[in-house]
Amino acid sequence: MLTITEIDTKNKAQVSRFIDLPYRLYRDHPQWVPPIRSDVELMLNKEKHPLYEHSDAAFFLAEQNGEVVGRISAIENRSYNNYHHAKKAQFYLFECIDDQHVAGELFARVFDWSRARGLTTVIGPKGFGPLDGYGLQIEGFEYRQLMNMMNYNYPYYRTLVENNGFEKEVDFVSCFVDTTKFNIPERIHRIADRVRQRGTLDVKYFKNKRELVSWAGKIGRAYNDSFINNWEYHPLTDNEIKFVLDNIMLVADHRLIKVITHNEDVVGFLFGFPDISAAMQRIKGRVFPFGIFDLLLEMKRTEWIALNGAGILPEFQGRGGNALLYSEMEKTLKDYRFKYADLTQVAETAVQMRSDLVNLGGKPYKNHRVYRREL
Repeated sequence: MLTITEIDTKNKAQVSRFIDLPYRLYRDHPQWVPPIRSDVELMLNKEKHPLYEHSDAAFFLAEQNGEVVGRISAIENRSYNNYHHAKKAQFYLFECIDDQHVAGELFARVFDWSRARGLTTVIGPKGFGPLDGYGLQIEGFEYRQLMNMMNYNYPYYRTLVENNGFEKEVDFVSCFVDTTKFNIPERIHRIADRVRQRGTLDVKYFKNKRELVSWAGKIGRAYNDSFINNWEYHPLTDNEIKFVLDNIMLVADHRLIKVITHNEDVVGFLFGFPDISAAMQRIKGRVFPFGIFDLLLEMKRTEWIALNGAGILPEFQGRGGNALLYSEMEKTLKDYRFKYADLTQVAETAVQMRSDLVNLGGKPYKNHRVYRREL
């Protein structure tokens, strides 16, 4: 017998059962990277996660003959809806055995929850904040998930979702880069040099982690403003910006974070992160007591870098900012030990950046699709 239950997020046993499912579904899968358990727990904590200051979510668990066989979350992001004058719900954290009936019953609960709140569309997978990877993976299953900056799922998930009436909303494509073949044309470097010589824009390099942290507020404001024209944008609250920055700083190498400045204001940024996926697979979601040491060691020995976050304020995109950004991107890849890079999840709506990355040597190799269904 199949039962669908909305869990009580204050019940530790129920929360644990919700979190545990993917660790069982993907046990020892070579491409899946276990999330840090405490990060997932925070999504379910309505007293601590900043999303709940303005929005709400529910979490549903599917059980069959006493065994957990599926899960899903439903989110009403009122900040997004108010900004876009929309009535959208989001689904996220969807995991399921290969059973259309189970998936259908989970989505039915999401649809009912959404309708009860006057929402008319469901989109997803789309998470609790900008650091949660977008979309359902539909291409590139042979490649390892990159930390938790993007999602990984079995190929059959696409059928489970589409058979519930979902259609494509937008794709996010990630590019693979062999750093020996990523070459910015000399013309771009010359433009970047001229921009810096004019003094209109400059690049800030951080001497240490402490200096980087001291710039966090400026970086956060620029991060919030740079994606104003993007599909997924909505204004982040101060606490949401702090939440994003605190998480970034945990895995940040100050040498790989660069910002473009205009009169000491941050108008652009490039975030690079050492890929610690291999260590995350070994520690199986548990940082303490000993996992932290494995993660720190992996930051020093990995040959991969994730470039997940590159942006310029719209008003500076035609004033040499793009040239500076791409010039610094190549320097980041070439000046350090990295052999490979992942240019993570560029939306298909960012037509110019996607075209630029391919022309510069990036090879599309993963695709994540966000779906939409009208209720």
